[in-house]
Amino acid sequence: MSYIINCENCRNRCDGKSKGTYIFESDADYSERREQLVIDGINALEGYSAKKCEKDGYPDIEVHKGDKLFYIEIKAQRRTFMSVGRLLPESDLVPSETMALNLSDLERYIRIKDKDGVQVFIMWCLENRPCVVKGGETKFFFNDVNEFEALLAKYGDKRRFRRKSGAGDVVNGQHKGVVVNYHFSLDEMIEARIENGFSELTKLVK
Repeated sequence: MSYIINCENCRNRCDGKSKGTYIFESDADYSERREQLVIDGINALEGYSAKKCEKDGYPDIEVHKGDKLFYIEIKAQRRTFMSVGRLLPESDLVPSETMALNLSDLERYIRIKDKDGVQVFIMWCLENRPCVVKGGETKFFFNDVNEFEALLAKYGDKRRFRRKSGAGDVVNGQHKGVVVNYHFSLDEMIEARIENGFSELTKLVK
């Protein structure tokens, strides 16, 4: 299924203007609640054991299947990058398909994958994009970090964007909000269904 939709023809367009407000704590809480949904779904599969990862700097979830270990990072996507075509004209992306990831996170997961010799998956939960998700639904999209690494090598800076800092980025005197993002397409990911226990992901475990 393609998620490349012409936003100019949309009757229910997402807001194209940045409000300059990025509430880090709200996003973190939102992501943690979706993280638990993924843990519960995978634990419902026979032979799998998932839990919150307690290693500093590692992805959110660690999963064991026998002697195999892999990680899943959960990302929440609550805003649409409506200006991606104008700001990143060589990205081959349009708003309907565009998903964002902190560039430093991506680079860190690549290092973990290489250093530990384990698979790392990155999964986004998406709720508020009417062209992709019906009202009240949550959809999950993922891929192996190897695939995202290949796209980073292919596009380089063409998909990199630094936004301005905004209200909510600073928590207890520390700047925690993401300002340098890398962008991918939903069409470069796989949909994982909660009703299947996210088995679409576990099928890719090597």
